[in-house]
Amino acid sequence: MTGWRARIGFLVPPGNPTVEPEMTELAPQGVSVHFTRMSASGSAGAHAGQDERTRQQIASLDDATRLMAMISPQAIVLAHTATSYTLGRDAEEALVRRLEASSGARFVTAFGGVVEALRCLGVRRIAYATPYDEALTERGRAHLTTHGFDVVGIARLEGVRNIYEETPARAYAIGRQADRPEAEAVFLSGTGMPTLAIIQALEDDLGKPVISAASAMMWAALRAAGVSAQRSGYGQLFARTW
Repeated sequence: MTGWRARIGFLVPPGNPTVEPEMTELAPQGVSVHFTRMSASGSAGAHAGQDERTRQQIASLDDATRLMAMISPQAIVLAHTATSYTLGRDAEEALVRRLEASSGARFVTAFGGVVEALRCLGVRRIAYATPYDEALTERGRAHLTTHGFDVVGIARLEGVRNIYEETPARAYAIGRQADRPEAEAVFLSGTGMPTLAIIQALEDDLGKPVISAASAMMWAALRAAGVSAQRSGYGQLFARTW
Protein backbone atom coordinates (compact mmCIF):
# COMPACT_ATOMS: atom_id res chain seq x y z
CA MET A 1 0.00 0.00 0.00
CA THR A 2 1.30 3.44 -0.91
CA GLY A 3 2.02 5.46 2.19
CA TRP A 4 1.91 2.46 4.54
CA ARG A 5 3.36 4.63 7.27
CA ALA A 6 1.54 7.86 6.44
CA ARG A 7 0.23 9.89 3.53
CA ILE A 8 0.85 13.62 3.57
CA GLY A 9 -0.82 16.03 1.16
CA PHE A 10 0.52 19.44 0.17
CA LEU A 11 -1.54 22.32 -1.21
CA VAL A 12 0.89 24.15 -3.50
CA PRO A 13 0.75 27.64 -5.07
CA PRO A 14 0.15 27.28 -8.82
CA GLY A 15 3.56 28.53 -9.94
CA ASN A 16 5.72 26.99 -7.22
CA PRO A 17 8.25 24.46 -8.66
CA THR A 18 10.11 23.92 -5.36
CA VAL A 19 7.70 22.18 -2.99
CA GLU A 20 7.34 18.85 -4.82
CA PRO A 21 11.05 18.01 -5.15
CA GLU A 22 11.94 19.25 -1.66
CA MET A 23 9.13 17.37 0.08
CA THR A 24 9.87 14.23 -1.92
CA GLU A 25 13.49 14.52 -0.82
CA LEU A 26 12.51 14.87 2.84
CA ALA A 27 9.91 12.09 2.95
CA PRO A 28 11.12 9.13 5.04
CA GLN A 29 10.59 5.50 4.08
CA GLY A 30 6.95 4.50 4.11
CA VAL A 31 5.65 8.07 3.88
CA SER A 32 4.11 9.08 0.57
CA VAL A 33 3.69 12.71 -0.43
CA HIS A 34 0.87 13.99 -2.62
CA PHE A 35 0.27 17.37 -4.23
CA THR A 36 -2.53 19.48 -5.58
CA ARG A 37 -2.49 23.08 -6.75
CA MET A 38 -4.36 26.01 -5.32
CA SER A 39 -5.92 28.34 -7.87
CA ALA A 40 -4.71 31.83 -8.75
CA SER A 41 -4.07 33.93 -11.83
CA GLY A 42 -1.37 36.43 -12.67
CA SER A 43 2.38 36.26 -13.09
CA ALA A 44 3.60 33.45 -10.79
CA GLY A 45 6.36 34.37 -8.38
CA ALA A 46 6.49 38.09 -9.16
CA HIS A 47 6.14 40.66 -6.38
CA ALA A 48 3.59 42.63 -8.38
CA GLY A 49 0.10 41.32 -7.73
CA GLN A 50 1.26 38.99 -4.95
CA ASP A 51 -1.46 40.04 -2.50
CA GLU A 52 -4.22 39.44 -5.04
CA ARG A 53 -2.80 36.01 -5.95
CA THR A 54 -2.69 35.11 -2.27
CA ARG A 55 -6.32 36.12 -1.82
CA GLN A 56 -7.29 33.98 -4.82
CA GLN A 57 -5.40 31.04 -3.37
CA ILE A 58 -7.16 31.43 -0.03
CA ALA A 59 -10.51 31.40 -1.83
CA SER A 60 -9.57 28.10 -3.51
CA LEU A 61 -8.49 26.31 -0.33
CA ASP A 62 -11.77 24.57 0.42
CA ASP A 63 -11.88 22.95 -3.03
CA ALA A 64 -8.19 22.01 -2.94
CA THR A 65 -8.56 20.48 0.52
CA ARG A 66 -11.65 18.53 -0.55
CA LEU A 67 -9.71 17.02 -3.46
CA MET A 68 -6.71 16.16 -1.28
CA ALA A 69 -8.94 14.55 1.36
CA MET A 70 -9.96 11.95 -1.25
CA ILE A 71 -6.63 10.12 -0.77
CA SER A 72 -7.29 9.85 3.01
CA PRO A 73 -4.10 11.57 4.17
CA GLN A 74 -3.07 11.71 7.81
CA ALA A 75 -2.05 15.35 7.35
CA ILE A 76 -2.63 18.13 4.81
CA VAL A 77 -0.19 21.03 4.54
CA LEU A 78 -0.80 24.54 3.26
CA ALA A 79 2.57 25.06 1.56
CA HIS A 80 2.53 28.86 1.43
CA THR A 81 3.95 30.94 4.27
CA ALA A 82 2.62 34.27 3.02
CA THR A 83 -0.97 33.08 3.37
CA SER A 84 -0.53 33.14 7.14
CA TYR A 85 1.01 36.62 7.02
CA THR A 86 -1.99 37.82 4.98
CA LEU A 87 -4.62 36.20 7.21
CA GLY A 88 -3.25 37.12 10.62
CA ARG A 89 -3.25 34.91 13.70
CA ASP A 90 -6.98 34.60 14.44
CA ALA A 91 -8.02 34.00 10.83
CA GLU A 92 -5.24 31.45 10.34
CA GLU A 93 -6.35 29.50 13.41
CA ALA A 94 -9.98 29.60 12.24
CA LEU A 95 -8.91 28.34 8.79
CA VAL A 96 -7.05 25.40 10.31
CA ARG A 97 -10.04 24.42 12.45
CA ARG A 98 -12.44 24.63 9.50
CA LEU A 99 -10.30 22.61 7.10
CA GLU A 100 -9.54 19.95 9.70
CA ALA A 101 -13.27 19.55 10.27
CA SER A 102 -14.07 19.33 6.56
CA SER A 103 -11.19 17.00 5.61
CA GLY A 104 -10.97 14.69 8.60
CA ALA A 105 -7.17 15.09 8.51
CA ARG A 106 -4.77 17.13 10.57
CA PHE A 107 -4.21 20.46 8.81
CA VAL A 108 -0.85 22.20 9.05
CA THR A 109 0.17 25.59 7.69
CA ALA A 110 3.77 26.23 6.70
CA PHE A 111 3.93 29.05 9.24
CA GLY A 112 2.30 26.90 11.92
CA GLY A 113 5.09 24.40 11.34
CA VAL A 114 7.66 27.16 11.82
CA VAL A 115 6.12 28.17 15.15
CA GLU A 116 6.04 24.56 16.34
CA ALA A 117 9.63 23.96 15.23
CA LEU A 118 11.02 27.08 16.89
CA ARG A 119 9.27 26.22 20.14
CA CYS A 120 10.57 22.66 19.98
CA LEU A 121 14.10 24.02 19.54
CA GLY A 122 13.55 26.25 22.58
CA VAL A 123 14.35 29.54 20.85
CA ARG A 124 12.68 32.93 21.08
CA ARG A 125 15.14 35.38 19.51
CA ILE A 126 15.34 34.77 15.78
CA ALA A 127 16.90 36.13 12.61
CA TYR A 128 14.38 36.31 9.78
CA ALA A 129 15.32 36.10 6.08
CA THR A 130 12.92 36.46 3.16
CA PRO A 131 12.69 36.67 -0.66
CA TYR A 132 9.74 39.09 -0.29
CA ASP A 133 9.23 42.78 -0.87
CA GLU A 134 9.42 45.17 2.07
CA ALA A 135 5.68 45.17 2.85
CA LEU A 136 5.30 41.38 2.99
CA THR A 137 8.54 41.01 4.93
CA GLU A 138 7.18 43.41 7.55
CA ARG A 139 3.89 41.51 7.70
CA GLY A 140 5.83 38.34 8.40
CA ARG A 141 7.85 40.03 11.13
CA ALA A 142 4.65 41.26 12.78
CA HIS A 143 3.13 37.76 12.55
CA LEU A 144 6.18 36.25 14.24
CA THR A 145 5.91 38.86 16.98
CA THR A 146 2.27 38.05 17.67
CA HIS A 147 3.35 34.45 18.31
CA GLY A 148 5.86 35.56 20.94
CA PHE A 149 9.11 35.64 18.98
CA ASP A 150 11.65 38.45 19.16
CA VAL A 151 12.91 39.21 15.65
CA VAL A 152 16.44 40.52 16.25
CA GLY A 153 17.68 40.45 12.65
CA ILE A 154 15.97 40.88 9.29
CA ALA A 155 17.26 40.61 5.73
CA ARG A 156 15.44 40.32 2.43
CA LEU A 157 16.76 39.45 -0.99
CA GLU A 158 17.28 42.40 -3.28
CA GLY A 159 16.66 42.30 -7.01
CA VAL A 160 14.11 39.47 -6.92
CA ARG A 161 12.38 39.25 -10.28
CA ASN A 162 10.62 35.97 -9.56
CA ILE A 163 10.76 34.14 -6.22
CA TYR A 164 10.60 30.82 -8.06
CA GLU A 165 13.84 31.56 -9.90
CA GLU A 166 15.88 31.98 -6.71
CA THR A 167 18.79 29.66 -5.90
CA PRO A 168 20.16 27.81 -2.85
CA ALA A 169 23.22 30.06 -2.99
CA ARG A 170 21.05 33.16 -2.61
CA ALA A 171 19.12 31.50 0.24
CA TYR A 172 22.42 30.79 2.02
CA ALA A 173 23.60 34.37 1.53
CA ILE A 174 20.41 35.98 2.86
CA GLY A 175 20.44 33.68 5.87
CA ARG A 176 23.95 34.82 6.75
CA GLN A 177 22.98 38.42 6.19
CA ALA A 178 19.99 38.18 8.55
CA ASP A 179 21.93 36.56 11.38
CA ARG A 180 22.92 38.49 14.50
CA PRO A 181 25.04 37.33 17.46
CA GLU A 182 22.00 37.54 19.75
CA ALA A 183 19.81 35.43 17.44
CA GLU A 184 19.22 31.92 18.74
CA ALA A 185 18.11 30.57 15.36
CA VAL A 186 17.70 31.62 11.73
CA PHE A 187 14.39 31.29 9.88
CA LEU A 188 14.27 31.32 6.07
CA SER A 189 10.73 32.17 4.95
CA GLY A 190 9.08 31.29 1.64
CA THR A 191 8.37 27.81 0.29
CA GLY A 192 9.32 28.87 -3.24
CA MET A 193 12.93 29.69 -2.35
CA PRO A 194 15.00 26.47 -2.40
CA THR A 195 16.52 25.90 1.04
CA LEU A 196 17.02 22.20 1.79
CA ALA A 197 20.42 22.07 0.09
CA ILE A 198 21.91 24.77 2.33
CA ILE A 199 20.34 24.29 5.77
CA GLN A 200 23.07 22.06 7.16
CA ALA A 201 25.90 24.19 5.74
CA LEU A 202 24.36 27.38 7.12
CA GLU A 203 23.89 25.76 10.54
CA ASP A 204 27.49 24.54 10.54
CA ASP A 205 28.82 27.97 9.58
CA LEU A 206 26.67 29.99 12.00
CA GLY A 207 26.75 27.54 14.90
CA LYS A 208 23.02 27.77 15.57
CA PRO A 209 19.79 26.12 14.36
CA VAL A 210 18.49 27.03 10.91
CA ILE A 211 14.99 26.19 9.76
CA SER A 212 13.10 27.08 6.61
CA ALA A 213 9.41 27.14 5.82
CA ALA A 214 10.02 23.97 3.81
CA SER A 215 11.86 22.00 6.49
CA ALA A 216 9.47 23.12 9.24
CA MET A 217 6.27 22.27 7.38
CA MET A 218 7.42 18.72 6.60
CA TRP A 219 8.68 18.21 10.15
CA ALA A 220 5.35 19.42 11.57
CA ALA A 221 3.37 17.30 9.11
CA LEU A 222 5.30 14.18 10.12
CA ARG A 223 4.57 14.93 13.77
CA ALA A 224 0.90 15.47 12.99
CA ALA A 225 0.86 12.10 11.19
CA GLY A 226 2.55 10.34 14.11
CA VAL A 227 5.80 9.64 12.26
CA SER A 228 9.16 10.16 13.95
CA ALA A 229 12.06 10.22 11.53
CA GLN A 230 15.60 11.41 12.09
CA ARG A 231 17.25 12.67 8.91
CA SER A 232 20.89 13.72 8.75
CA GLY A 233 21.94 16.69 6.65
CA TYR A 234 18.91 18.90 7.28
CA GLY A 235 19.89 20.61 10.51
CA GLN A 236 19.08 20.16 14.17
CA LEU A 237 15.33 20.02 13.61
CA PHE A 238 15.61 16.67 11.83
CA ALA A 239 18.54 15.39 13.88
CA ARG A 240 16.49 14.81 17.04
CA THR A 241 13.65 12.52 17.95
CA TRP A 242 10.51 13.81 19.59
